[in-house]
Amino acid sequence: MDRTLRDVAEVGPFFAVRTGGGGDGGPRAHGYRPLAELYAPGPVRERAADVAARLGTPELRVGASLAFQGLAARLWSVALGAAVLAGRVPDLDANRLWWNPACGAPHDLWLPRPAALPASDDVAGQVSGTVLAGHLVPLHRATREACPVSGGLLWGNAGSALAGSVRVLHTWCVAWGRPQEARTALDLTVRLFSDPLLSGTGTLDTRDTGFVRRSCCLYYRIPGGGLCGDCVLRSNPGRTESG
Repeated sequence: MDRTLRDVAEVGPFFAVRTGGGGDGGPRAHGYRPLAELYAPGPVRERAADVAARLGTPELRVGASLAFQGLAARLWSVALGAAVLAGRVPDLDANRLWWNPACGAPHDLWLPRPAALPASDDVAGQVSGTVLAGHLVPLHRATREACPVSGGLLWGNAGSALAGSVRVLHTWCVAWGRPQEARTALDLTVRLFSDPLLSGTGTLDTRDTGFVRRSCCLYYRIPGGGLCGDCVLRSNPGRTESG
């Protein structure tokens, strides 16, 4: 799996994860913590406040929304990339995968002992279980407890992050002459969007990997932010932020 993850990292920084023990004290000595420790209201609120401050907004919910979307994009990319390019899903258990929010991609995630989940005919189910059930459900719960942000908005962020990941992966596969993997990426993503948590978040166009979400991530509320390319407010200004 270590070799697989190195290959997946070629797609781009969001698809990369640091591996190995790191010596001299391991991940914690370098400011990393297992993601499981961060899926609680206190750490989530601290992270949301930090993101909001960096973006120059006093709104904690904006920081919480964008922090959620950023981590979702990293997790989807790593899991989806390995599933498509190698047919195996890495074990990204929240107690095994470490994160340092002070670092940006690709240095924010650290998997000291890479391993693959058992081979399965249901790769989509493994990706969903790994990312949705294993990470985004507890993060969603903690974020909702930490600050007043819409639950539908957060699941919209998860859908948007998944669409962004498959767009990058699909483009890379096409550019490098890997049409079968490009089709696999789209097929797998369509199955992921059938999950009840994601099925109402937006519409994926499988012809060009375009996505239109049914909610707004609140990026427009930061100074100079504007609207994201997939924002519901672009095509339907009357819709609410939460969808």
